[in-house]
Amino acid sequence: MAFQKAVKGTILVGGGALASILGLSQFAHYRRKQVNLAYVEAAECVSEPVNREPPSREAQLLTLQNMSEFDILVIGGGATGCGCALDAVTRGLKTALVERDDFSSGTSSRSTKLIHGGVRYLQKAIMKLDIEQYRMVKEALHERANLLEIAPHLSAPLPIMLPIYKWWQLPYYWVGIKLYDLVAGSNCLKSSYVLSKSRALEHFPMLQKDKLVGAIVYYDGQHNDARMNLAIALTAARYGAATANYMEVVSLLKKTDPDTGKERVSGARCKDVLTGQEFDVRAKCVINATGPFTDTVRKMDDKNATAICQPSAGVHIVMPGYYSPESMGLLDPATSDGRVIFFLPWQKMTIAGTTDTPTDVTHHPIPSEEDINFILNEVQ
Repeated sequence: MAFQKAVKGTILVGGGALASILGLSQFAHYRRKQVNLAYVEAAECVSEPVNREPPSREAQLLTLQNMSEFDILVIGGGATGCGCALDAVTRGLKTALVERDDFSSGTSSRSTKLIHGGVRYLQKAIMKLDIEQYRMVKEALHERANLLEIAPHLSAPLPIMLPIYKWWQLPYYWVGIKLYDLVAGSNCLKSSYVLSKSRALEHFPMLQKDKLVGAIVYYDGQHNDARMNLAIALTAARYGAATANYMEVVSLLKKTDPDTGKERVSGARCKDVLTGQEFDVRAKCVINATGPFTDTVRKMDDKNATAICQPSAGVHIVMPGYYSPESMGLLDPATSDGRVIFFLPWQKMTIAGTTDTPTDVTHHPIPSEEDINFILNEVQ
């Protein structure tokens, strides 16, 4: 194992999104290239887990306290943080991970439960000739196929119906969905198809019968994000990473680099939320994978740091299962304010929710009455 000096003391910034757990090696490479701060020359991957059973939280805390210095300390136990920890520990690096709440308590358990390339993003790519949007859709569809392959117990294809209320929209949306299949290429789950009005009403009887002219069905993936996050955290622990939840970082540790004479980050002061005990965890590199709280940790390093995170929130409500069939979801792109709304089957219930809107960062976000009423009105 070789750990280059360039990585010492840096803070690598990561997000808290579900897509970040896909293609972990690719994600790690992307982040290193994007931030341009560090590069890890790693040893051969560990072939067997160190522990057959994950150590207890008490044992993990003892490891965090007694280890003189880790190679990597990851702050944040969401999909990104646990993915970074697993990637690092299986490369032979001494790895620690701390999470303020429970694993997957934030963004990584509050998604729409979809693995999708983004039909709307593809529409923007075509309408605005935006090559970057196209590349994002292409990569997301590749990772969708990857996740369905490596975690079939937590992921599955899901047909999603797009209701059509005007005749001219039928060929318009059909071409767009077929392009979605085309961009997926060999990763296309199943070819999209057209449904007649009567067949569409069999699946979703609550649709407006007088205006409906038909529907188009396309395929995306559905995914249990929280369980995947926990599986990654447990796997990292089995391979030897010291992982502990309910451990809050209250400040960053610093020391002077003998080579440059400048201060660098050398770990974090952590507080056990359950007992109030505080202790230092020292590391050569600190990874900030706190999602919407990215800037909070960055300001611990430099209180004058410019914010780089634009938080947004999507609202979901859980409704009775009869709002959607068990094996099909619904996408409504024509809401009153132009946002997309999904109706998706999930564990015998129906999730209804919208796309993201800008918001303030709060520790426990709560949907507003306005957002809830908007969804209920759209359902009606």
